[in-house]
Amino acid sequence: MDRNLGNQLTLRGLIIGIIGLVIITSSSMYVALRMGALPWPTVFVTVVSVAILKRFKGSSLQEINVTHTMMSAGAMVSGGLAFTIPGIWMLDANALVSPLQIIIITLSGALLGTLFTIIARQRYIVEEQLPYPMGQAAYNTLIASTSKGKGAVLLFTCMGASALFTIFRDGIPVIPAVLVFYGGGALVPAISMWVSPMAAGIGAIIGPVLSLVWLGGAVLGYLLLTPIGIAAGLFADIQAADLFRQNLGIGLMVGTGIGILLKAAYQKIVRSAHAKKQPSAPVYVSIIPAGKARWATLAVIAGVLILLSAGTEISFLQAIITIVGIYLTTQLAAMLTGQTGINPMEIFGILVLLAIQVIWNPSTIAAFSVAGVTAVACGLTGDMSNDLKSGHLVGTRASSQIIAEGIGGVIGSVVAVVALFVLKDSFGGFGSEMLPAPQARAVTAMVGGLGHVPAFFAGAVIGVALYVLSIPAATLGLGVYLPISISTIMGFGALVFLAARRIVGKKGAGRIAEQTSLISSGLLGGEGITGVLLAIIAMFA
Repeated sequence: MDRNLGNQLTLRGLIIGIIGLVIITSSSMYVALRMGALPWPTVFVTVVSVAILKRFKGSSLQEINVTHTMMSAGAMVSGGLAFTIPGIWMLDANALVSPLQIIIITLSGALLGTLFTIIARQRYIVEEQLPYPMGQAAYNTLIASTSKGKGAVLLFTCMGASALFTIFRDGIPVIPAVLVFYGGGALVPAISMWVSPMAAGIGAIIGPVLSLVWLGGAVLGYLLLTPIGIAAGLFADIQAADLFRQNLGIGLMVGTGIGILLKAAYQKIVRSAHAKKQPSAPVYVSIIPAGKARWATLAVIAGVLILLSAGTEISFLQAIITIVGIYLTTQLAAMLTGQTGINPMEIFGILVLLAIQVIWNPSTIAAFSVAGVTAVACGLTGDMSNDLKSGHLVGTRASSQIIAEGIGGVIGSVVAVVALFVLKDSFGGFGSEMLPAPQARAVTAMVGGLGHVPAFFAGAVIGVALYVLSIPAATLGLGVYLPISISTIMGFGALVFLAARRIVGKKGAGRIAEQTSLISSGLLGGEGITGVLLAIIAMFA
């Protein structure tokens, strides 16, 4: 296989990518509705693309990279849709929503997600070089697939072990999915750890700083705020404390987004003032690119504005606010995916919906439409950012990947909607034992507004302050918001990495870092691949 720059966006790659896209998008819709979770498909589609394309003469790593970029595009479109829209039928089982209206929502989200990821790429992938655990895992898998060295053996051995572990945890449930350390009491909630090789691998890849900040958020929310608040009489019980904690975590993430905008505005003012003193310096600083790219960007935004206001119940002014909100949340999605490997797309949908509700009282379908288009855009941003990270490492042209992702996002938008309605008709609706759609249920609860307004605004203010001080407030907020079982396994992975580095000392630190990357990539890939395969089997079964 040619490891040099060669053919990247090819006809055979498009055909293989589209076939894989249809399968992955459909199975992702099922697993998102059934399990309330969605494994990243990045490593799975990388392995599939390698297995098929390496049989063709003249194939290259870049061609494989572009092909798996297209193949994975529809998975997170399905996730964004499944985590929000089913709530319409949970509130009213007889609600009449046309498939065309839902297609407009997914298509708009896919277009905006692609556009705003292009804008985010330079900052988060090129300049800040965020780790993007799944993107790194895909890159390591690509390199290992063309190598016969010890690194390849280590990666694929760990991938096989992780796959077997996942089979015996999820397929043949012999291994427990969660370890419970403390069952919970009147003051302290239950403390547990998700038994996941993939999550431990993510904790090791993103490094001890981000992992321990994440774990610190969980300690703050579950082990400090909750028991102290209940003992002091601030909360009536653990349920009331949970409501405060969740809204505080959401506020921290929102505050980070506000901080991003304030920092960008400040930098623009400073650079503009500097440019006036030095006329030869470039004056233009904006989120909208210059030249022809600017007009293309404005054309996409205008097209989406027309689609949403004419094809859904979202009004013209609501659509404007929604698009602004999607820009903000996609930047957050790109950053969080890069820092932690986690992309809470339904939370981003709720955030933009809350911004709309501050000004208007939208209809039920309009409210879910706002959340849906935002979640789809943020989901695609996370997936695309992982792919662009692996492409950046392997030397793929970003333009080839962007075209592939755009095509995949558009086709995936249609396939996801078809899968949603087929599953709805097959299982008789959502919210049942077979299709519980827990994320959509959470969005349904939030359609009525914030559960704890003071906690949300306190978190937002703190989030802005922490971001200005260069403290990863969004990662901290994620730890406060998410179940403690996820945070503990991430911290465990980071602590194992720290222990290994401490044992070998400074001389072996580089070797440990390299092996940690390979081992973690194998753990991520094995569980990710097996999760997707189990979802496909379950769907057809």
